[in-house]
Amino acid sequence: MPATVLAVLNPKGGSGKSTLATNLARALQLTGRNVLVVDADPQGTARDWRQTAGDDVDLPPVFGVDRPTLEKDIPKVASAFDVVVIDGAAKAAPMSVSAVKAADVVLIPVQPSAADLWAASDLVDIVTARRSVTEGSPRAAFVVSRQIPGTRLAAGIQEVLDGYGLPVLEARTSQRVAYAEALAAGLSVIDHEPDGKAADEIRAVLAEIEPLLTA
Repeated sequence: MPATVLAVLNPKGGSGKSTLATNLARALQLTGRNVLVVDADPQGTARDWRQTAGDDVDLPPVFGVDRPTLEKDIPKVASAFDVVVIDGAAKAAPMSVSAVKAADVVLIPVQPSAADLWAASDLVDIVTARRSVTEGSPRAAFVVSRQIPGTRLAAGIQEVLDGYGLPVLEARTSQRVAYAEALAAGLSVIDHEPDGKAADEIRAVLAEIEPLLTA
């Protein structure tokens, strides 16, 4: 059975793509799945994360792809895995198009900011265009990321995202020091602070996207 490909994408830099991709990959691994991370971001954050961890740490392997050939490259390695998680590139339309073509599921992290919402519009157009010729694939959803709970922006973003016509996860990630600390240490927040709020957020996101991954 071919791997399920989950692409975490948003052309806006700083939207939390790498943080979400690496933490979800580890959370998926902890469910017993064999997981591969494909780092399609020239900044190489996921690659740095895995290298920092070292070979003796039980984390998913990370494979770098720096050209918009994901739909061709991933099938060559995907048969050995249950899930492939793509950490997408910022400001790279050809790479985003390639990732959408390769993906079964697209997760779009969006910070509660006008700039993130504007950037998401172009990606939604790419996803919609792809779905129009593939009978609804990839499945896609927004996840609000790096929110500051209690702020007006965090409260009001739901209505704006609803206008894009894609589902919005109820689970959200927040601006927490634990995410930065875990990334810098080559860990997931689940490993770094298993009982912390950040770990709970990642588990909640995974639980909500499970139906998309198994559809």
